[in-house]
Amino acid sequence: MKDKPFKCDLCNIAFSACSILKTHFLRTHTNGKSYACDKCQKTFSQPEVLKGHLRTHTKERPFICDVCNRAFSERTTLKNHLRTHTNEKPFSCDVCNKAFSQRSSFKRHVRTHVGEKPYSCDLCHKAFSQNTNLMEHLRTHTKEKPYSCDECNKTFSRQHSLTSHLRTHSKEKPFACDVCNKAFSDPSTLRNHLRTHTKEKPFACDVCNRAFSQRSTLHRHLRTHTREKPYACDICHKTFSRRSYLMRHLKTHTGEKPFACEICYKTFSRRFSLTCHFRTHTKEKPFVCEVCNRAFSDQSSLRDHIRIHTKEKPFVCEICNKAFRQHSNLKTHSRTHTNEKPYACDVCNKGFSRRRNLISHLRTHTKEKPCRCDICNKTFSRRFTLNGHLLRHNEEKPYQCEICNKTFFEHSSLRTHLWTHTNQKCNKTFSHRHSFNNHLRTHTKERPFVCDTCKKAFSDRSNLKNHLRTHTKEKPYACGICSKTFSQSATLTRHSMTHSKEKPFVCEVCGKSFSQHSYLKTHLWTHTNQKPFACNDCEKTFCTLTQLKIHLRTHAKK
Repeated sequence: MKDKPFKCDLCNIAFSACSILKTHFLRTHTNGKSYACDKCQKTFSQPEVLKGHLRTHTKERPFICDVCNRAFSERTTLKNHLRTHTNEKPFSCDVCNKAFSQRSSFKRHVRTHVGEKPYSCDLCHKAFSQNTNLMEHLRTHTKEKPYSCDECNKTFSRQHSLTSHLRTHSKEKPFACDVCNKAFSDPSTLRNHLRTHTKEKPFACDVCNRAFSQRSTLHRHLRTHTREKPYACDICHKTFSRRSYLMRHLKTHTGEKPFACEICYKTFSRRFSLTCHFRTHTKEKPFVCEVCNRAFSDQSSLRDHIRIHTKEKPFVCEICNKAFRQHSNLKTHSRTHTNEKPYACDVCNKGFSRRRNLISHLRTHTKEKPCRCDICNKTFSRRFTLNGHLLRHNEEKPYQCEICNKTFFEHSSLRTHLWTHTNQKCNKTFSHRHSFNNHLRTHTKERPFVCDTCKKAFSDRSNLKNHLRTHTKEKPYACGICSKTFSQSATLTRHSMTHSKEKPFVCEVCGKSFSQHSYLKTHLWTHTNQKPFACNDCEKTFCTLTQLKIHLRTHAKK
């Protein structure tokens, strides 16, 4: 008792100093907060704490770091800051041994183990492990943004957000990675970056068990399950799952492209797009696949590529449940259901479902050839054609004829060559190489596209695609007038003519018109007296298959 002469009259606890006894009495027995702020009426139990609080109003920062000259309003904040330079972490978790530089961070961390969330919102009853998180959350209800930037007057709902924002003006990046020395403006970005080295993915989806390195990425991912799109455009009311998508979309209304390339002066609506574009000049490809070492100029291209190895297809069509590796592929596929062709040619008004198809088409008007060979400077309208040309410089001929062993630079050249073995020549011409290659298979009898279900083979991919729907019963093409559905786009087109009464196929002999080419073909036989459908029982012949089928019933009745 000699060391602690100051005793509390209420609970008999003894203290070594009178000031400590006073603090104890105020905090424990009176819940006393007798020190009030004149500016905001907030009360405090100690005068030192009130003094520190007043500096938030006066903007006074008397405590300066000797290392980086950063200033602070409180001595304890400076003390905590100094540990970012010394890397001192005196507070260690007994459960997972994780260490912290600040006691408050340590206390918050402990709650992640016990699951304690003592702070609850009175409006929506959402619970939080920290009081600061509750305060920040309440502002989502009140829309209050009390923290203002003196430089640009931008306002924020959180002090942390303002602090991070101020560094965009000062260019300060005090948080450095110990592995690669890359610097960051805030600790959370550094924490996220460190996981690129550790490969740690602590945030797992409860629905599909997919893991993520960042909590925000998990939140965005969850919307692929819930179909939630909380961000709405005030102009056209289109909704988006991410704020970044909304911001990007808004520029389609304003036409704003504030980011310009210093080399070719091309402008972009997003800084990210400019950064990716700039690498086309520098040939920089910093994102490397760990599986096959292929390099990419942007992170999203690498992400899409990795799914080739993982076989992951996270983007699912809501109509037919077909899955895709890339969101852009799902978007393009969706247009097969809506028949939407948003990309129109300004010259001939032809519509396209994909932007790249429009760009390729435009070159038929402009005669532009942007793909240049670095060896001989020859130019091409498409990169695919350039790649085939480059093989000629390497003298590489990877495509070999199985009949005569002759080799070719391009697969299309091999196909053309195979025609010489068939002794057939029809002189038919085509506007697209793709159509020409498909046609060649009618001569070579080649059928490389095989159905996994029934092993039936087809000469082109589109026919296989249409055939597969006979197994899946999928009918993705719907009539906008009567809602009738069809398995093929061509069938829908033919059906649409029954509503429009359009008959574009005209007989040159008698002028009669038809809604389908097959009907015209059948009709022409009435002029030529051609009857290609013969009965096997009586050898009687008919102009159409339908007439033959009706006739066959006369034999069935016998």
